[in-house]
Formats: sequence, C-alpha cells, structure tokens
Amino acid sequence: MRLSQMLFVTLRDDPADAEIPSHKLLLRAGYIRRIGSGLYAYLPLMWRVLQKVSQIVREEMNATGAQECLLPQLQPADLWKESGRWDTYTKAEGIMFSLIDRREQQLGLGPTHEEVITAIARDMIRSYRQLPLHLYQIQTKFRDEIRPRFGLMRGREFIMKDGYSFHVDEASLKETYQDMYKAYSNILRRSGLAFRAVEADSGAIGGSGSTEFMILAEAGEDEVLYTEDGKYAANVEKAVSLPIDAETSRFTSYEKRDTPGTETIEKVCQILKCSPTQLVKNVLYQTVYDNGTTVLVLVSIRGEQEVNEVKLQNELTKLASEYGAKTIISLNVPNVEAQQAWRAKSLPLGYIAPDIADEYITANKQIHPNFLRLVDQTAVDLKNFVTGANEVGYHVVGANWSEQFKLPEKVVDIRKSRTGDRAIHNPEQTLQSARGIEAGHIFQLGTKYSQAMGATYTNEQGEEKPLFMGCFGVGVSRLAQAAVEQSYDKDGIIWPVAIAPYHAIVTIPNIKDAQQVEIAQKLYTQLNQAGIETLLDDRDERAGVKFKDADLIGIPYRIVTGRAIANGKVEVVERATRKSQEIAIDEVTATLKQWITEAIDGKD
Repeated sequence: MRLSQMLFVTLRDDPADAEIPSHKLLLRAGYIRRIGSGLYAYLPLMWRVLQKVSQIVREEMNATGAQECLLPQLQPADLWKESGRWDTYTKAEGIMFSLIDRREQQLGLGPTHEEVITAIARDMIRSYRQLPLHLYQIQTKFRDEIRPRFGLMRGREFIMKDGYSFHVDEASLKETYQDMYKAYSNILRRSGLAFRAVEADSGAIGGSGSTEFMILAEAGEDEVLYTEDGKYAANVEKAVSLPIDAETSRFTSYEKRDTPGTETIEKVCQILKCSPTQLVKNVLYQTVYDNGTTVLVLVSIRGEQEVNEVKLQNELTKLASEYGAKTIISLNVPNVEAQQAWRAKSLPLGYIAPDIADEYITANKQIHPNFLRLVDQTAVDLKNFVTGANEVGYHVVGANWSEQFKLPEKVVDIRKSRTGDRAIHNPEQTLQSARGIEAGHIFQLGTKYSQAMGATYTNEQGEEKPLFMGCFGVGVSRLAQAAVEQSYDKDGIIWPVAIAPYHAIVTIPNIKDAQQVEIAQKLYTQLNQAGIETLLDDRDERAGVKFKDADLIGIPYRIVTGRAIANGKVEVVERATRKSQEIAIDEVTATLKQWITEAIDGKD
C-alpha cells in the first residue's frame, strides 16, 4: 500500500481524552478513531493488526479440534432468565444493553454467549457419541460500561473470541481446559507478548475454576500476585496467602477504654499503643439480592487486613437461597442515606463491636432483621484483642472470643492478599506484585448452565445426564492494544513482528529525486512479491516528517532510499532496537525475509 493513497492521518499531540500510553498512541498514529463514548472505528492499519491476531487465534483453536461458528448478537431475554443471569447482567452489574422490540419482546446485546450456545446444545446434542464438542466464534461483543476508558481496553463494543465446550464428565472437561491453557499460551507467545497465567475469580460467568492470561504492563488494571519460584500466580481478587503473624497483645485483662476521635485503625493504635494485628475491626456491608431482600453483613477481620469484596460477594452469593434469592444485585458499605432505609437507631460507626445488637435494624419485609455475622480467619485466633465498644468514643481491650464475644458461626477467608505475604505452598516464598492486562480467560463451568437450562445427553447406560461445559475467551481488540501498552517508546509504537500491520516501510526521503523513487518502487514491489508486507511512503513530505511517522506507527523495519544508494545500498532501521545498517539493494529482500522469519518463529 502506498501512503499517498491510504487513509493515513497522524496527530502531533496527545488527544485530551486519552489516559494511558497505548490509547494515546493508537489515536495519534491513526489506528483508531473515537466515534462516541467507548465506541471506536478500527481504521485500516488497526484492522490489519486485528486480522493478524484473529488468524493466530483461529489457527491455535483449529489445531485443538474446535469448530468455528457465528452466533447471534441479539439474544432473547428468556434464555438469560432460564440461566438466572438476566437480573445480574441488567441490574446488578448492569453491563448488558437491553431493549424491547416492536413485538414487545425483551432482548439483550450479547456481552457473552453461554445461554445461546447452551440452548443450541440442548436442541442438538443427544448422545455421548457426539461428545466432546467445542465451538468458538470471533465476534463483536457489547458491554454498557459505567465509565468507558483506556480506548479499546474498556470499551462498550469490542472484538472477542469466545469458545464453549461440552463433555460427558469433569475429566473430559479438564482435558479440554488443559488444551486451552496450552493454546492460549501459544496465542500470546506467537503474538510476541510477555504474559503470565494466573488463578482467577470466575465472577458472573460462574464455574468451579478459572485461569486468566495477563499481558504484563505497568498500566494494567489488574494486580497479579506471584512467587519467584514460578509455582504460584493469581489475580489479587482470587489470591490466597498466609498473613504476617499477629503480635502478642500487651493487654491481659478486659476493660473499656476512652478513645475519643479514633474512627480509624491508625488512630486507635496510636492512642492505645498497640499493633493493628491485635485489633478486630468490624466492617458493615449492605447487600441486596435479586428478590429485593436487603441483608446487613458484619465482617470481623484483623485490624491491618483489608476485606476482599470479590471473595465476600462470592460467600454471600452462596447464601442467596437462604433468603429466597438467586444472586446479588449490589454490595457496598452503606452511607448515611442508605442506612435511613433500615436503621432503627444511630449506629456507632467507627466503634462497632462484633456483638452489635440486631435492634439497630428496623423490621421490614424486604430487610433481613438480623445482622449476618462473618469472621475472617485472621481474627479467629486472636487473644486479648482490641475492638469497638458499640459506643462512640470507646473501645475495649483484652477481649476474647467465647468470653466477651461469641465467635460468629461462619468463619471465612475474605481477606485481600498483598505483597509480602507468605505463600501457602511454601512459606519461605513471599508474594511479589505485577500489573497485568487481562487478555484471555478460561473457565470450567461444570453443569451450571446445563442444569439451569435442561441441556442433557444420554450416556452409554441410557441415562439422561447434564452436560459438563467449559468457556474460553480471548479479547482480540484488547490484546492488540495491550501489545502497544507493553511495547512503546517516546517516539511511538513498537509492534511485535507477528501482529504488526506491515512488516516494512520503504521511505523516500526526497520524492523529487528520481533515483530514490525508482529504487524505492523496485524494493516495494520485490518485498511484497516475496510475501513481506510493505508500505511505500511516497508522500510529498519532508524526510523528518516521514521518519517520525514511521516511528509513530511502529512498523518493524524501515528502509530508506537515501544517500547510501550511491554505493548500491539502502539504510535499514530496526524499530525495536533502532539499530541501523546499510544493506546492498539486491540483498534487502532476502535479509528481511530471514529477520522476519526468525522474529516470528522465535515466538512459536
């Protein structure tokens, strides 16, 4: 492609609404264009990148025996109501675009396709002889993000590969899960990316186990905790660890202490001269289930620890049936305005004890009249601890479970793991932290959807059994931007060779020099005929402008038909290293072909 004939517009300055480097660079380099909030047009250069990523994904999926298909983007609400996720996606998380058609039917724009594929399996799979079966698609998905940001990282419309597998049992599912683990690792490796596979929370997708594939980058929204021995890595939402040991309490008898103005752990510890590891803090949460029931949750946890709200939500979701519900609509620390709906009298916020009385809650049909009390494992073994006194301005010291306070029946692990914690598999290993961008996620769904939607098969004994399912997703457009976030410099993008829109760009410094133009056009033709995807910058622009644009758009190799042609050579610059060398014109094609092959094969 000749740049003079291409839709090619670059920007000198960073766009005001772009927050992270990759977003700024893709806009400046003319890869994408913002159309609306969280909505982007993929321009010709970007579309070539996305096609290359998609092809790598397609090759790896096909190699496992998965079959490509295409599913409808508009999905009937009835299917989502069968699975119990309609309210979760339209009310709780609120990420599904929903609408009513002219026939008064509810529909949703698909953020994912578990329900659709399960309905297909329910209709078409009859016997164990048809299993295992794995279908996938590469398609546009939709999410009504509250705050779209970071360009393609968190948009309202994005390209994704999602696959779904069906099995006779868990053992078969795990085999495909391992196949996908290898395939996803291959996809990221072939794309030229540094990544880490980590244990993850399954979230609204559900299932028994899941793994995220994180592209390592400082601007990553996710925190990954890992050990240097390579034996443990997890998203911070899922991570487990051993906290530091609690210090021995200096208090030996139970008494109430005057602690004015100590609403924070730090202030309490200052006035009482104690360690936060000797303190039990009690955090109040309000959760609303999908049937409208509000439950007040009191979490007792060691003072220096933080509550992992993802783990907490998972624990509360397990209890949904006890309140006649299926899932959670919201979970938060209730502010004063929210408390007015259920508060019988003013709460001693900042001074709450584990035994705060249920009489603080108004009896109401939609509000559970008792506190649900949970205690984190970090607080269970504390002796002579400090905690609130249920009275503003006072704490108690020297408290013990089974003496002054009843230990809550539900002991849970809902603490947030952190850097420096000891690893469970080897306490000599401590957790390290890295930032990552989630590019892929694989799930063992089990029978979550098949049981809810009646998708069954007949086994060898003639018995009807629910299908075991797996779910496997790769964010194609997200992966493409994440590659930029991982590899750029002050001058622009540095694409991995395998997914770069073009392998090379031939730059003519002086378009009025007939010899420069002739050699450039000859190389341009030869390179493309040899399978080296090449751009020709034949614009009537200054050489400096062309060089800056070539750096900005990140083409791996720049060929310059400048002064060196007097010696029968051209200058070849490698974008990643800025290494420059003069190569004989007749040797350029063979040399580049070798470099490109080595760069791509080196990632396979």
